[in-house]
Amino acid sequence: MAISLTERAAKRVAEFLGKRGKGVGLRLGVRTTGCSGLAYKLEYADTINPDDQLFESHGVKVIIDPKSLAYMDGTELDFAREGLNEGFKFNNPNVKDQCGCGESFNV
Repeated sequence: MAISLTERAAKRVAEFLGKRGKGVGLRLGVRTTGCSGLAYKLEYADTINPDDQLFESHGVKVIIDPKSLAYMDGTELDFAREGLNEGFKFNNPNVKDQCGCGESFNV
Protein backbone atom coordinates (compact mmCIF):
# COMPACT_ATOMS: atom_id res chain seq x y z
CA MET A 1 0.00 0.00 0.00
CA ALA A 2 1.35 3.40 -0.92
CA ILE A 3 0.45 7.02 -1.54
CA SER A 4 2.90 9.26 -3.40
CA LEU A 5 3.37 12.84 -4.53
CA THR A 6 4.89 14.03 -7.75
CA GLU A 7 7.89 16.29 -7.36
CA ARG A 8 5.70 19.30 -8.34
CA ALA A 9 3.08 18.45 -5.72
CA ALA A 10 5.70 17.89 -3.00
CA LYS A 11 7.32 21.23 -3.78
CA ARG A 12 3.96 23.02 -3.58
CA VAL A 13 3.01 21.32 -0.29
CA ALA A 14 6.42 22.23 1.19
CA GLU A 15 5.87 25.86 0.12
CA PHE A 16 2.41 25.92 1.75
CA LEU A 17 3.72 24.36 4.97
CA GLY A 18 6.60 26.85 5.02
CA LYS A 19 4.26 29.83 4.63
CA ARG A 20 1.97 28.40 7.29
CA GLY A 21 4.88 28.06 9.70
CA LYS A 22 3.76 24.80 11.29
CA GLY A 23 2.55 21.31 10.43
CA VAL A 24 4.04 17.84 10.12
CA GLY A 25 2.77 17.10 6.62
CA LEU A 26 -0.24 16.67 4.40
CA ARG A 27 -3.32 14.71 5.48
CA LEU A 28 -5.28 12.98 2.71
CA GLY A 29 -8.56 11.14 3.01
CA VAL A 30 -12.00 10.52 1.60
CA ARG A 31 -15.46 11.49 2.81
CA THR A 32 -18.92 10.36 1.77
CA THR A 33 -20.57 12.99 -0.44
CA GLY A 34 -21.63 13.93 -3.95
CA CYS A 35 -23.49 12.08 -6.63
CA SER A 36 -20.84 9.35 -7.01
CA GLY A 37 -20.34 8.63 -3.32
CA LEU A 38 -16.84 9.75 -2.25
CA ALA A 39 -14.81 12.95 -2.37
CA TYR A 40 -11.19 13.64 -1.50
CA LYS A 41 -10.07 15.55 1.60
CA LEU A 42 -6.77 17.39 1.61
CA GLU A 43 -5.58 19.39 4.62
CA TYR A 44 -2.52 20.25 6.68
CA ALA A 45 -1.63 17.80 9.43
CA ASP A 46 -0.43 19.17 12.75
CA THR A 47 -0.41 15.76 14.43
CA ILE A 48 -0.15 12.10 13.50
CA ASN A 49 -2.74 9.84 15.12
CA PRO A 50 -1.71 6.38 16.37
CA ASP A 51 -3.76 4.57 13.70
CA ASP A 52 -2.66 6.80 10.78
CA GLN A 53 -0.55 5.43 7.96
CA LEU A 54 2.52 7.52 7.12
CA PHE A 55 4.25 7.80 3.76
CA GLU A 56 7.04 10.10 2.65
CA SER A 57 7.43 11.36 -0.88
CA HIS A 58 10.09 13.83 -2.06
CA GLY A 59 10.69 14.87 1.55
CA VAL A 60 7.01 15.53 2.40
CA LYS A 61 5.09 13.41 4.90
CA VAL A 62 1.70 12.16 3.70
CA ILE A 63 -0.68 11.03 6.44
CA ILE A 64 -3.82 8.99 5.79
CA ASP A 65 -6.30 7.10 7.96
CA PRO A 66 -6.67 3.34 7.36
CA LYS A 67 -10.28 3.61 6.13
CA SER A 68 -9.33 6.15 3.43
CA LEU A 69 -6.26 4.16 2.42
CA ALA A 70 -8.51 1.33 1.26
CA TYR A 71 -9.98 3.72 -1.36
CA MET A 72 -6.74 5.52 -2.20
CA ASP A 73 -4.05 2.83 -2.28
CA GLY A 74 -1.70 3.51 -5.18
CA THR A 75 -2.83 7.13 -5.60
CA GLU A 76 -0.40 9.76 -6.82
CA LEU A 77 -1.08 13.41 -6.00
CA ASP A 78 0.04 15.88 -8.65
CA PHE A 79 -0.02 19.66 -8.89
CA ALA A 80 -1.04 21.07 -12.25
CA ARG A 81 -1.50 24.44 -13.90
CA GLU A 82 -3.94 24.71 -16.78
CA GLY A 83 -4.32 28.25 -18.07
CA LEU A 84 -5.34 30.43 -15.15
CA ASN A 85 -6.32 27.44 -13.02
CA GLU A 86 -4.01 25.52 -10.74
CA GLY A 87 -4.57 22.84 -8.16
CA PHE A 88 -3.91 19.37 -6.89
CA LYS A 89 -4.99 16.41 -8.99
CA PHE A 90 -5.55 12.90 -7.63
CA ASN A 91 -4.41 10.10 -9.95
CA ASN A 92 -6.23 7.20 -8.28
CA PRO A 93 -6.06 3.81 -10.04
CA ASN A 94 -9.01 2.54 -7.96
CA VAL A 95 -11.61 4.95 -9.39
CA LYS A 96 -14.28 3.15 -11.41
CA ASP A 97 -16.48 6.17 -12.16
CA GLN A 98 -16.79 9.84 -11.27
CA CYS A 99 -19.49 12.44 -11.56
CA GLY A 100 -19.62 14.86 -14.46
CA CYS A 101 -18.22 17.77 -12.47
CA GLY A 102 -15.31 15.64 -11.21
CA GLU A 103 -15.97 16.38 -7.53
CA SER A 104 -16.89 12.87 -6.43
CA PHE A 105 -16.00 9.30 -7.41
CA ASN A 106 -16.65 5.66 -6.60
CA VAL A 107 -14.46 2.57 -6.48
